[in-house]
Amino acid sequence: MKKIFFATIVALLSITAKAQMPAIGTKAIELNYKDPNGKDIALSSLQGNIVLLDFWASWCGPCRRNNPGVVAAYNKYSGKKFVKGIKGFTVYSVSLDQDATSWKQAIKQDGLVWPNHVSDLKRWSSEAAAKYGIRSIPQTVLIDQTGYVIAINPSHELIEQILEKKLASSNTSTAKSTKKTKK
Repeated sequence: MKKIFFATIVALLSITAKAQMPAIGTKAIELNYKDPNGKDIALSSLQGNIVLLDFWASWCGPCRRNNPGVVAAYNKYSGKKFVKGIKGFTVYSVSLDQDATSWKQAIKQDGLVWPNHVSDLKRWSSEAAAKYGIRSIPQTVLIDQTGYVIAINPSHELIEQILEKKLASSNTSTAKSTKKTKK
């Protein structure tokens, strides 16, 4: 009887245990929530792009101070040509807001110009945050073009280093300069 009771407790604890951030090299957990206009945006719809998954909120001071770095990376690398197999770079922002008006105002005030903003407006009860084990914000996850996690909470410098290595122009310009010096 004690063994059955103990096994039941262990099973319940494992079911109710909080999720953890996916490890580097594992598939990103799917998210699908509404944007400020009520349209669903699935994280998987961005496959083919390198994606910065960004957990933030309008009421979070550290998040708002982090936003200029995210904007700078987006502005620098969106629209760039990457190596074969990579469509581009984008951001998928998950807001832990509860008030839609504050969320929309913060997007506008901070110049978060990418189209992939989602929220279930449940603050710390956010399903997306629970799936990723988010207990503090800001938190970011860099996802490769195939949907696998390549960095957790990377610095803006590391994001740039990763993206620079995947730019088509950096490989092409190196090849061209090598050919010119051989002539």
